[in-house]
Amino acid sequence: MKGCSGRRERALFVALWACGLLIGLSWVTQTARAQQFSAGLTITGPGAAAGTSAKLAVAGSKVRIETSELPGDVLIVDAAVPAAYLVRPAQRVFMDSKQSSPLTRLFVPLRPADPCRQWQAMAEVAGIADSGQWRCVAAGSEIVSGRDTRKFAVTSLRGHSTGWIDAGLKFPIKIETEYGAVFTMRDIAEAPQPAKQFEIPTSYRKFDPRGVIEQMKRSDIWVEPPRGPDAGVR
Repeated sequence: MKGCSGRRERALFVALWACGLLIGLSWVTQTARAQQFSAGLTITGPGAAAGTSAKLAVAGSKVRIETSELPGDVLIVDAAVPAAYLVRPAQRVFMDSKQSSPLTRLFVPLRPADPCRQWQAMAEVAGIADSGQWRCVAAGSEIVSGRDTRKFAVTSLRGHSTGWIDAGLKFPIKIETEYGAVFTMRDIAEAPQPAKQFEIPTSYRKFDPRGVIEQMKRSDIWVEPPRGPDAGVR
């Protein structure tokens, strides 16, 4: 009888363990799925050209951005590295994005409870020297583009801005910058995204402007710039 009881207990333990594993896998799958989506982006306010728009695709830590301001080019972001690249398929080259578009530092995956950490990291990737220490303060909840969001008042050395974060997507839905420009996501479609669209083809070469400058310095056309107000004066 004791042997039968032991077997039943072991069988019950295995069943509970399997059930827990299935629940865990289901939770992981749902979480991963919730962070894969595509969306449109409208840009309004000061400095925004009429009809400016963008398309986003997101899968985990990676973001692909196509914007009407950079026709034919693609922006690829990997927040886990972190890194941001400007890809030019026509020339088969890519380069560090730096400040080619504010989208690579604003629309990135982040922690819904602490979005400023990732925003600050991406500002540093963009080479913004005065990014300073970012600070996010929760400012209530709002519905944006039909989705529940947490609103944050954001402060950095560049000024004050506002972000609306979707906790399910772990992504900003709307951002109003310190200059008054407003970026709003629309037509959000949660669905798996093809991994290939976030990859830079291995045949593409990386373009480094610093390398071009160094080559120019070794050529006959390079002229050293003046080093001070009295440079060149005898």
